[in-house]
Amino acid sequence: MNTSKPEKPSCDGGDPASRWSGLAEVSEAIRDNRLMEYRVKKSWADPWGRRLTIAVLVVIAAGFSYLAGGSFGLW
Repeated sequence: MNTSKPEKPSCDGGDPASRWSGLAEVSEAIRDNRLMEYRVKKSWADPWGRRLTIAVLVVIAAGFSYLAGGSFGLW
């Protein structure tokens, strides 16, 4: 008498040979992307976070401009 349950495909990636094993990685990537998007939106909504983001981007742009200008012999 066979008492084992029939095997159903699972999306948890437990069996590396399963055809569903890659879906766990995709699901984790989607979750991480949503979490990052939430953090960026929350930081941008904060006035101090927005100022800090703009200041860092200005410093990076100024550094890049300085290096590019030096490379082209502008100074």
